[in-house]
Amino acid sequence: MQIVVNLKAYPCDPVEIATAARDASEAAGVPIAVAPQAAHIERVAETGVETWAQHVSGVGHGSHTGSTLAAAAAEAGATATLLNHSERRLTLADIDDALSAADRAGLETCVCANNPAQIGAVAALGPDAVAVEPPELIGSGTPVSQADPDVVTDAVAAAEAVDDSVSVYCGAGISTGEDLVAAGDLGAEGVLLASGVAKADDPEAALEELVAPL
Repeated sequence: MQIVVNLKAYPCDPVEIATAARDASEAAGVPIAVAPQAAHIERVAETGVETWAQHVSGVGHGSHTGSTLAAAAAEAGATATLLNHSERRLTLADIDDALSAADRAGLETCVCANNPAQIGAVAALGPDAVAVEPPELIGSGTPVSQADPDVVTDAVAAAEAVDDSVSVYCGAGISTGEDLVAAGDLGAEGVLLASGVAKADDPEAALEELVAPL
């Protein structure tokens, strides 16, 4: 079960959380990745934790002010990237371009989508993984596995119908070990979470509780 902690633009200490994630991962034998702001990728990667970019642009070197180059993210230490998060939506064409850029840079990819129909569409573009995240549940503290379990099972079915090699992750409202187990029971191979760790008073304790059932 892959765990991805998205730090978004929260006012947290990325190195502190990365160190805690690294330690929790090693102790539990569970893969935990941290996705910091682009400016913090190198500092986070230096902790030894699996490091993801929150986004990469579908462009290469050139006149692209404000873009996040996949090659630059990889050089800084990222090994994978999120794409099309609900807070950073892209067109299918943009997703396709970003997937190509990530592939050229050697980054693995996880494309987010709001619902099973969108999961099927983005799975067809050939990412390594897709993540279903109903936007109304993001940051709510109510996991999709409780609010609407069919969203997860239908997303798994939609991805399998297109390409059964694409892993399906579950996001939105994940914050506890019980949420993680429930997502796995519904067929998800990983989870995305953010505020449950990034906004926790004690991120280390939150991570330890998260992986305890595993």
